[in-house]
Amino acid sequence: MAFNDLREYIAAIEKSGDLVRVKREVDWDMELGAVCRRNFEQSGPALLFEKIKDYPSGYAILNGPVATWRRVAIAMGMPHDTSIREIYAAYEERRDKKIAPTVVKSAPCQENVMTGSNVDVYKLPAPMVHDGDGGRYIATWDIIVTKDPETGWTNWGMYRFMTHTQNMLTGWPQATSQLALMMKEKFLPRKQPMPVAIVIGCESLCHMVATDPYRPGENEADYAGGLRGASVELIQCKTQDLMVPAHAEIVIEGEVLPDRIALDGPFGEYPGYRSGTMGEGVLVQITGITHRKNPILTLTTLGIPPDDSSIAASLTAGVAMKRGLKRRGVPVKEVYVPPAGVTHLIAVSVERGGNRVARQVLDFFTARRVMVSKVIVVDSDVDAFDMDQVIHAFATKCHPGRGITVEHYEGRANALTPCYDADERRRLKGASVVFDATWPDDWEPEGIPVKSSFETTYPDAIKKKVLAEWKSYGLGEKR
Repeated sequence: MAFNDLREYIAAIEKSGDLVRVKREVDWDMELGAVCRRNFEQSGPALLFEKIKDYPSGYAILNGPVATWRRVAIAMGMPHDTSIREIYAAYEERRDKKIAPTVVKSAPCQENVMTGSNVDVYKLPAPMVHDGDGGRYIATWDIIVTKDPETGWTNWGMYRFMTHTQNMLTGWPQATSQLALMMKEKFLPRKQPMPVAIVIGCESLCHMVATDPYRPGENEADYAGGLRGASVELIQCKTQDLMVPAHAEIVIEGEVLPDRIALDGPFGEYPGYRSGTMGEGVLVQITGITHRKNPILTLTTLGIPPDDSSIAASLTAGVAMKRGLKRRGVPVKEVYVPPAGVTHLIAVSVERGGNRVARQVLDFFTARRVMVSKVIVVDSDVDAFDMDQVIHAFATKCHPGRGITVEHYEGRANALTPCYDADERRRLKGASVVFDATWPDDWEPEGIPVKSSFETTYPDAIKKKVLAEWKSYGLGEKR
């Protein structure tokens, strides 16, 4: 059953014990961010701050809606104790389904409207998330809606935006992002502003779809419906020709200006480090703000994982990568993006290994825009979702001279890779490496070492007996 809005989802995770309501007043100036960051680092519950200093009673901030696998399972309508493997499988099964959105004429997200001289973004409780941030970030867990002026294709993405003035925001979409490419290719040549809507506080699956790397030309609203199993209701913006989720908490409407830039950042970004110094960001002129009564601002306090970004990217990117590798003819079995690897490290299990397959994997990850810098390829007998098994395979199977392949490139690297120096970030210059932790394909079976484990060392009869008698040994139920 799909959640109609964020508030229904909040009720569900509160019922499951995955939400804490913070009722005492909390300062938006770093105190709130510090509480959230420490809570993330302890894999704690979602936090709903109900009293924000300097803001009216009823205004709230929700941190960490899908920052644990338990909460992802609930968002997908599954039992909260569903395994990561089962969550991946369910997402993969639903990912390509489409249910067209439904257009409505009135909506909760437009219960309150500010336009023209009445626009004041400071009326919304944007926090100073980290010490050292360049400003107050109002958009961290959001959906950024843009539309191709020629084809009408509407894109949903997720990018950060910082308050700049009462009626302006700055943001920093990477140069290879869909927002940046659409602005560069479709609006700058015409010297026209690009309409944009910054949507905050939807039910969680809509936000997760915005992080999923669907192909250009595909409308994420259709896929959000398929993932939810129910059509997403959309409504026309008040000041821009864009459709936005009707049950969102907050919508900031505006235009990305073609002839102006402004400083954005630094910010404590998803790899777990502050992203350098202030840089040239896009400037958004706000034309309208709409929001529900007693709006809830969704927030992710990015940093050392786990957090919403690392969990969502693990699922959405992992499934998309598996599909992409299959299209390339790679004999892939599973792809796992461990949250601690913040999409910089990927585990790939394959039905057959060897250097040629490892090279195919590396070629896939470096073909276009490169987000991944390190890939570990393992055999099919290694559970890619179990990082202890992956690390063991890496330590014992990856030949230090023959098992490592590096690809260098320029113009398509991830500028948020912390180990790159300033010149590499500016030039988008980087490298990716594949660690081949599979047995060479030219080895004879008798030459392959036998793994010493319960599953591989003992006869089936002994294994069956041990499992049947496990409780009698005083070791509890078999697992």
